[in-house]
Amino acid sequence: MDIQSIQPFVQKKWDESIVSELVEYIKIPNKSPLYDRDWEANGYMEAAVAQLAGWAEKQGVAGMQLEIVRLPGRTPLIFMEVPGAGEHTLIMYGHLDKQPEMAGWEPDLGPWKPVLRGDKLYGRGGADDGYALFASLTALAALQRAGIAHGRCVILIEACEESGSADLPYYVTHLAERIGTPDLVICLDSGCGNYDQMWLTTSLRGNIGGTLHVDVVSEGIHSGDASGIVPSSYRILRQLLDRLEDAKSGQILPRQFHCQIPEQRVEQARLCAQTLGGDVAGKFPFLDGVRPVSDDTLEQVLNRTWRPTLCYTGSEGLPGLDNAGNVLRPGSALRLSLRLPPLVDGEQATRELQQILEADPPYGAHVRFEPEAGASGWNAPLLSPWLEASADAASQMFFGRKAVYMGEGGSIPFMAMLGEKFPQSEFLITGVLGPKSNAHGPNEFLHIPTGKRLTCCVAKVIADHHRNKGNLDG
Repeated sequence: MDIQSIQPFVQKKWDESIVSELVEYIKIPNKSPLYDRDWEANGYMEAAVAQLAGWAEKQGVAGMQLEIVRLPGRTPLIFMEVPGAGEHTLIMYGHLDKQPEMAGWEPDLGPWKPVLRGDKLYGRGGADDGYALFASLTALAALQRAGIAHGRCVILIEACEESGSADLPYYVTHLAERIGTPDLVICLDSGCGNYDQMWLTTSLRGNIGGTLHVDVVSEGIHSGDASGIVPSSYRILRQLLDRLEDAKSGQILPRQFHCQIPEQRVEQARLCAQTLGGDVAGKFPFLDGVRPVSDDTLEQVLNRTWRPTLCYTGSEGLPGLDNAGNVLRPGSALRLSLRLPPLVDGEQATRELQQILEADPPYGAHVRFEPEAGASGWNAPLLSPWLEASADAASQMFFGRKAVYMGEGGSIPFMAMLGEKFPQSEFLITGVLGPKSNAHGPNEFLHIPTGKRLTCCVAKVIADHHRNKGNLDG
């Protein structure tokens, strides 16, 4: 099996087709439903689905069946099935919905403005994770062109991942018979510690959150008249948040939001910290003089992968600085995002978070927490010897360095869902979101050479999957 023969084909496909398609894809503001309540009427999601499905149908992948599946009131799903040798099934997964714009883009960049700078393609959604469909189909096309056998492949591209994959369970149930029982799941929606080797994700944090409201009076009042008598809604917010987070250290206080870190994951984190060194924190755009939470690289890795952390992602009730009069405001609201360790149940944590924040409100203030759809984290099963060997060989073949394992701080709700539904499945989770690629933030980019190499790596793993399962059958 001359797997290296696929590399020229993959590179040419990226150069002549995929990059230009991603340029057009980035232009579409197909924000996830959580950030575009009128997504169906606006039509951007439909435009993205049509573009990706149209490209897929032109690739000439032998036997491919493509359907845009639509359940009432839910975002669409692109379902592709490619027959293969043998009866074993693997799933390849990605999503096409995007995070919102976010402020702070460089003057000549923008979320819906694709810009090529050298080997980077800037714009929202190219790396997270619009490239997944293109890479998945190109890996299969490359194998077929080289005469290298593969198993049956199911490709699922959803449109609700950035909203917690709220629609996906309904599609998995609806398509259960057509999906079958996969023995391998490949997900291309994760990150990489650098652009020098293949990175395999061993765990994912969960994410819960919602909006915390505090109201104290029915209308704004002159601050000189009311302050000292009427409690500040923002000060009450601070008291409530002190129940959850130590303001000095950032540590999450309730123990139910923590879990025991498996020793194997600690050792993998130690190797990751040794591999990346100062780049663990150095990839972030700190201002001059600003220090990370910890200077210990191992602690940095564990903090972002196995410990709970809180971010404040939005607010209401505060006027802009140009319109901030001397008024004690009637209320304040903050949107909270609480990252959970991989072994903490998201639904239970959401209930406990609501109880912690709403119980015994200071001064009898009107406090309510409106939870959003959350997601549990996920801890990967151990890789079987064949899959570990395949991933390492692929990394050495197409990157020139050994594969590395690390947890990720973000969430991919589909992984926990599939892990529960198919406990015997193996998982290969990887991606192109490396240093400064800044998914969800300003100046997001796709590192094109990594996309090319990763496509080749995926093709090798697909081929090895068939060889391994074929040998077991024999």
